[in-house]
Amino acid sequence: MAVAVKDCLELQLLEVEMLLSMFPKKGEINLDEDAVPSVQRYLRNTDGGLPPQLEYSIAIEVGEPKVKVELQVLLPHMYPHVAPQLFARSDALHRQQQLQLNTGLASHISSLDSGEVCVYEAVQWVKDNTLPYLDNSKISSESASKEVVVKETLHRMWIYSHHIYRQELRKKIFDCAKKLNLTGFCLTGKPGVICVEGLRENCEEFWRVIRYPNWKHISCKHVENIETEKSIDTLRLFHAFEDLQFQAHGDYGLRNDYHMDLGQFLEFLKQHQSGHIFQILFGVEGKLSD
Repeated sequence: MAVAVKDCLELQLLEVEMLLSMFPKKGEINLDEDAVPSVQRYLRNTDGGLPPQLEYSIAIEVGEPKVKVELQVLLPHMYPHVAPQLFARSDALHRQQQLQLNTGLASHISSLDSGEVCVYEAVQWVKDNTLPYLDNSKISSESASKEVVVKETLHRMWIYSHHIYRQELRKKIFDCAKKLNLTGFCLTGKPGVICVEGLRENCEEFWRVIRYPNWKHISCKHVENIETEKSIDTLRLFHAFEDLQFQAHGDYGLRNDYHMDLGQFLEFLKQHQSGHIFQILFGVEGKLSD
C-alpha cells in the first residue's frame, strides 16, 4: 500500500515534539522557528506545494571532559519510509575520523527497519560510538602521517527556491561560494535554482549561511557524492560559480513577474551532464522543443 506524504510529515512532527521534550535546554536543538509551522500549514491544507524539508541539529555531549558533537538532520518528505540525511561533526575530530564516524552511523541507520522514526536512535548511536574516534584524535602527528590517505569526495547540492531577486541576497550567495571555493551556478528569477559543488564541509557551510536567518522558501532537493582517488577538481561539472539569467517571457527585469525560461535552463543542464536534475527540481520530465 502506498504511503502518503501527509502521514510521513505527521510522524516527523511527532518525532520533533518528542525530541524537544528530551532535549529541552536552550541550544540543544537548533530548529528554524518556521520549520514546524510550515509543515502544520501544509497538513491543514494539502492542496498547496510541499513545505520545505524539516532540518535541524542536535548538540550531543560525549566523553569526559565533555566534547560537543553536532548531529545535523535533514528529513526527506517521505521519511521515515526513506532514510534521513544525517551528518555528525565535531571540532575535536579530524576529517578522516569524522568520515569514519559518519560511515558507521549510516551503516547502523540502514540496518534499522524502514518506516520507523530513527533520529533518537541516531543520537544514541553517536553517544555510544564517538568516544573511540575522540581517543584516536590524540595520536601524534608522526603516526597520523603514516595513515592511509582517504579518498576525496566531491559533494554537489541542488537547491530550489520559489524565487531569487534581491541584489543583496545574490551578493551573499556569490561571496559565500567564492570564499568556500565552490563551483556551480545561481539561476536568478522565478523559480530560483542554486547548484554548489566542492568539499562536503564547504557545501554544508554554504547551505547553513545562505538559508539563515529567514529564507523560508528554499529547500535542498538533491545531493550527490562522488569519490575519487584524484583531486575533486577532476569531477566538477562547472569551472566557476556562474550567474544564470535566461530570457523570460517578456522583458520584465528582476521583478516578481520575472519567470525563467525553463527550456533554456534544461538545455544548460544537459550541456553539463545534469539533465536528470530537471525532474528532481520541478517534478516533471524536461523536454526540449524541436
